[in-house]
Amino acid sequence: MEKMSKLMFNGPIACASLTYFLLAMALGYLCLFHSFRPGIHISEIPKYSDGSNGTCNVFEGSWMYDESYPLYDSSKCPFAERGWNCWANGRKDKGYAKYRWKPNNCDLPRFNALAMLEMFRGKRIVFVGDSLGRAQWESFVCLLMTGVEDKKSVYEVNGNKITKTIRFLGVRFSSFNLSVDFYRSVFLVQHGSVPSHSPDWVRKTLRLDELDDISNEWVDSDILIFNSGGWWTESRLFREMGCFFQVGDTLDVGMPVTTGYRKALDTWASWAETAINTSRTRVFVKTFEGGHWSGENGGSCKVTQRPSLDTNGRDRNEVSDIMIQVVGKMKIPVTILHVTSMSAFRSDGHVGRWSDNPSVPDCSHWCLPGVPETWNQLLFSFLLP
Repeated sequence: MEKMSKLMFNGPIACASLTYFLLAMALGYLCLFHSFRPGIHISEIPKYSDGSNGTCNVFEGSWMYDESYPLYDSSKCPFAERGWNCWANGRKDKGYAKYRWKPNNCDLPRFNALAMLEMFRGKRIVFVGDSLGRAQWESFVCLLMTGVEDKKSVYEVNGNKITKTIRFLGVRFSSFNLSVDFYRSVFLVQHGSVPSHSPDWVRKTLRLDELDDISNEWVDSDILIFNSGGWWTESRLFREMGCFFQVGDTLDVGMPVTTGYRKALDTWASWAETAINTSRTRVFVKTFEGGHWSGENGGSCKVTQRPSLDTNGRDRNEVSDIMIQVVGKMKIPVTILHVTSMSAFRSDGHVGRWSDNPSVPDCSHWCLPGVPETWNQLLFSFLLP
């Protein structure tokens, strides 16, 4: 009888304990899958003040699920490349477009298209870089489109369709006398002719001491945003392109890619210090965000439905580190958009097989809308007066 009474007394306690345990598990699940926190500790990164909570590092934070996202519909934006419109290309899950970046000690202001258009009425904003830079440009244009009543007043200045091969794309917001341009310059420096008596396997060179010959077109701007990194790999440069480094008349087939990248950025930095009028032009650089390729040879592309719980080392990148070091030595103010660490968790945001060429998986580029909106939200926060 005594034993039975103990069982009867302990039963409710056991049930209550089980209830609390299940509740704790459920809360843990929500925290686990709705907040993804990278650890970023980079002293060289500029800080942002939100005016109330003091100063914080906007690159330290978490990905938070937000039902109010995405901020635009790429199917309604004529400047969003079809190949990156994952919904239109058959992707069924849409959660990847509903994560926003939340810094630890402050809040990023929500991107306000009309405020941005008014702020830069009569101005020129220029993006320079590779396809990842073009993704930011497309995202930026589509975000601004949400603040325009007459959509027909926005047009590409040469009537061009948005493609990866055109070196210049310019979108005009005529109601605001605003130009938002993109220049394709994947290396930032100039291609050179192959010196005589070079080995047969040298098909191209990069002149690390000469900036791209279209650089004079970048200068007349109010905002300049640069990126470069995706093409700086041995496989792409040396094996696929047969492209090696040249300084002056000297070809150096043994120069490591990272050394070449540093020399190219040094050339870019020297040009920027002399060519850019910083009393007018605000300069930004976006660090490199690595892809999420996996497998023995890095050829497997597995897109997840949620952000990853671990960066697997992608939160640090030598290319981004070099960029930060070069910018840190510059004599003019340059703001770094350090997206490397925050992007490392976004294995859910890639194009994968939801492109205009589904036979070729893509774990380098991002779906639009998606991760690139965060880069532009960071840009917006730094541009606010």
